[in-house]
Amino acid sequence: MPPSPLVFVFVFGLLVCGVWQLWFTLAHTGIVPRDWISEDQTDFLFALLFCISVIVIACPCALGLATPTAVMVGTGVGAQHGILIKGATALEIAHNVDAIVFDKTGTLTVGKPTLTQTFIEPSSGMTPTEFLSLVGSAESGSQHPLAHAVTEAAAKQDLPLVEPKGFKSVAGRGLKCTVHGRRVAIGNRAWMAEHEASISSAVETRLQACERDGSTAVVVAVDSVVVGCMGITDVLKDDAAVTVAALRRMGIEVWMVTGDNERTAAALGAQVGVDNIIAGVLPAGKVAKVKELQQQGLVVGMVGDGINDSPGLAQADVGIAIGAGTQVAIDAADVVLMRDALTSIVTALDLSRIVFRRIRWNMVWAMGYNMLGIPIAAGALFPFFQLRLRPEFAALAMALSSVSVVMSSLALKLYREPAVARSTGTYGVNAGAGAGAGAGAGAGADVDGAGTTTFGVLQADAPGSDGDEGCGCGGPLIDGDTRSGTHVCGCGPGCKCPKRKSGGNVDHAV
Repeated sequence: MPPSPLVFVFVFGLLVCGVWQLWFTLAHTGIVPRDWISEDQTDFLFALLFCISVIVIACPCALGLATPTAVMVGTGVGAQHGILIKGATALEIAHNVDAIVFDKTGTLTVGKPTLTQTFIEPSSGMTPTEFLSLVGSAESGSQHPLAHAVTEAAAKQDLPLVEPKGFKSVAGRGLKCTVHGRRVAIGNRAWMAEHEASISSAVETRLQACERDGSTAVVVAVDSVVVGCMGITDVLKDDAAVTVAALRRMGIEVWMVTGDNERTAAALGAQVGVDNIIAGVLPAGKVAKVKELQQQGLVVGMVGDGINDSPGLAQADVGIAIGAGTQVAIDAADVVLMRDALTSIVTALDLSRIVFRRIRWNMVWAMGYNMLGIPIAAGALFPFFQLRLRPEFAALAMALSSVSVVMSSLALKLYREPAVARSTGTYGVNAGAGAGAGAGAGAGADVDGAGTTTFGVLQADAPGSDGDEGCGCGGPLIDGDTRSGTHVCGCGPGCKCPKRKSGGNVDHAV
């Protein structure tokens, strides 16, 4: 338990009284020569001036300003970079974060899944139109993002959808309902097993192919017979790979939790550069994983955007919410990224570290000033040089110490976010379609729609260019680290980019 402030007041009072008693005794007994004392001063006044100088210069204003001024300026700088930090506690804990846990859907990915593959069991006798209409009708009763991908695909083909009856869904497993009198079950392998629907080898082969591509594989059964499967893909955000790489360079463990199976999760993890993956996790499992890491002595930050992420955000030492996410997640988080850019996470953690380095420097300066100033004010130099710190100069020195601490904190306004955040565009990135004739389809990062937007120190291919600056796989080249010249391309597995073969400093996040 910290000592009461009254203890410090009592100790300081004894110090002041001791200084007065010392100099009064030395002057009154003649140990201090009379010519060292002004003619207009009595022994009492001579000792009292030392006492007053000590009181003035020992004023702990600088110590009191060291932390709050740095925190205030730091949170303001964070706001300028689109980072809302909810109080000093969040800023203090953030600089000690050892591990970051990412939710996948809507956090590392765009959060807008699309139906990319369908496979119909030949023996089912269903046509693609019948299959999509049946599945779309069943999914119309769900609010899950994967369900929206299916219904949107059906809507694009103007297929008629009917309201399902007896609809029931289980988080992390699947749904069941009745459509046109037929019992429909849609979900993962475990859900099929519960409904005694066996998966044929042909469907299993297609499921595994979807999972290797990083797609979420969904099985469809009608009347307890598997009739096909679907592959639903949620594209990774452009800055996911470089953000993970930057966090790892900062010495932070990076984890990804997802409800997908291990094969799909591993494929996505390989694309984004995450080695620590927890697959098949239900919403409650996110909280359990955060607790497990905390029990290992790690300071854990979690990044999420949805309602299901809010318990994990609340459990984490530092909860970080994507500003484009749900209000529940934002309320549960300690830090809110107002821009939909993952690189802001790097900025937030880097800023917290710099702020607390500045606080330590302010404290060292303020304490060192007092430790040096009090002995001088108490007359430590007087016996040797007859130099004393007059009360008015002690007051000036005390004020200057406070000003120096405030100026040190205000210097945080000169903060520049890390190179990875500057090069990937904190304000958001849209993929533009710049065709690079020499290097294949070079889709560059395009903000103005012209296909020629500068992206950090690189430029995306403009239509008709030779493709030297672009990526032949179709993903945008982004500058991962301007200091080392290492560049990251937002492509997927199996990239055939000629830049990689040329021996240049191009690192594909696959």
